[in-house]
Amino acid sequence: MYAEERQQAIATLIGDRGRVSVAELADRYGVTTETVRRDLAVLDRLGVIRRVHGGAVGSGALTTFEPGTAERDSTRAAEKDRIAELAQRYLPDTGGSVLFDAGTTTARVVAAMPIEVDLVAVTHSLPVAARLTGFAGVRLHLLGGRVRGLTQAAVGAETLRLLGELRVDVAFLGTNALTVRHGLSTPDHEEAAVKRAMIAAADRVVVVADASKVGREDFVRFGSTADVDVLVTDTDIPAAAHAELAAEGIEVVLA
Repeated sequence: MYAEERQQAIATLIGDRGRVSVAELADRYGVTTETVRRDLAVLDRLGVIRRVHGGAVGSGALTTFEPGTAERDSTRAAEKDRIAELAQRYLPDTGGSVLFDAGTTTARVVAAMPIEVDLVAVTHSLPVAARLTGFAGVRLHLLGGRVRGLTQAAVGAETLRLLGELRVDVAFLGTNALTVRHGLSTPDHEEAAVKRAMIAAADRVVVVADASKVGREDFVRFGSTADVDVLVTDTDIPAAAHAELAAEGIEVVLA
C-alpha cells in the first residue's frame, strides 16, 4: 500500500470510528509507529483529522475529546522522563516555593527531584500531591476544590480563590497544545482557569511538554507565549517551531 492510499484509509477509519490509536494503526497496516505518526501529521496539516495523545480523532472531535491520566501517562513516556530530569535545573533555590500543575509530565518532574530537596510545594493534583508526600523536606499545600475525575485535579471557584492569594518562585505547567498564534491551550474551561491562575501566581513559568504538544491548538486558551519563560521539551520538536518559539523570547530546552 502506498503512503497516499494508507493515509486515505486512515482518514476513512477515523471518520467512521471517531478515534484510533497509533499502535492500532501500526498493527492494522503493518507499518511502524513512526510511519503512522508521519501519516497522522500529514492528515493533521490537511485538516482531515486532529492528532491527540497516542492517536488521532476526527477533525470535529477536538473540542470534546480529552484523554485520561492513565492513557496520557503511557504516551511518550521516555521523552517525558528526559524532560523531567532536565527540568530539575529550574527548581527554586533551597527554601523556595513552587507550584506543580496537574499532568503526567509534571508528576514526573516531582518523581525526579532529589530526595533531599527543601522547598514549599503547592498543587491541585492528587497524584502529584501523593508523590510530594514522599519528600521529608517538602512543605506541601494541597489546594481544595471540586476534583475532576478525568485529571484527578481540583478545579472551580475555591481552587481559583486559593491561587489568587499565592505568590511563588516557579510554576511548572503542563499544556495540551502550544502554538505562537493560539498560545497555551487545553480542552476544558475549568482546567484552563486554574492554569491561568497559576501563571498569574508565579514569578517564573516553566512549561514541561513533549514535542507532540507543539504545533497543536486546543479549545480553550489559558496563556500566551509571553507568559512562558522556559519550555522544556524533547528533540522531536520541529526546527521551525523551535525557532519560532525562541523568537518569542522563550528559553527552549531540549531533553
